[in-house]
Amino acid sequence: MEPSDFADLALLRRSRDYMDRHFSEPLDVASVARVALMSRAHFSRKFRAAYGESPHSYLMTRRIERAKALLRDGHSVSDACYLVGVTSLGSFSTRFTEIVGESPSAYRRREHRFYEVVPPCLSRSLARPRR
Repeated sequence: MEPSDFADLALLRRSRDYMDRHFSEPLDVASVARVALMSRAHFSRKFRAAYGESPHSYLMTRRIERAKALLRDGHSVSDACYLVGVTSLGSFSTRFTEIVGESPSAYRRREHRFYEVVPPCLSRSLARPRR
C-alpha cells in the first residue's frame, strides 16, 4: 500500500462513521462523498474496494440493523421504517426481507428473549445483518 491509500482509508472511515451517525437522515452518495473529499464515482469505487459493498448497500444494512432493534423493542413496522430514515414502506420491507430473510412483521412477531440475556456487545454482533 502506498501512503495515499492510507489517507484514502482514513477518509473512507470518516465517511462510514458519518453514515453510522446520520443513518436516519436523507443521505445520498454525493453528500457522503463530500465528507470523504472525493468525487461520487471515485468514492463509490474506493468504498467498495475497502469494505466489499457499495456505500448505498452499507447504509441500508446499517438502517436494517437499527430497524431490527426497534422491532425487537416493540415498534411498529412503519414506525421503524421512518425512524431509520427510509421513506418508502414497500422498499423498506423488500430490503429487510432480502437482508434478514423474513419480513419485518414476521421478525417483529418472533421471540427475541435470547437478546435480553446476551451482553449488548455480543447481541449487536449476532443481530447484525449479513449479506
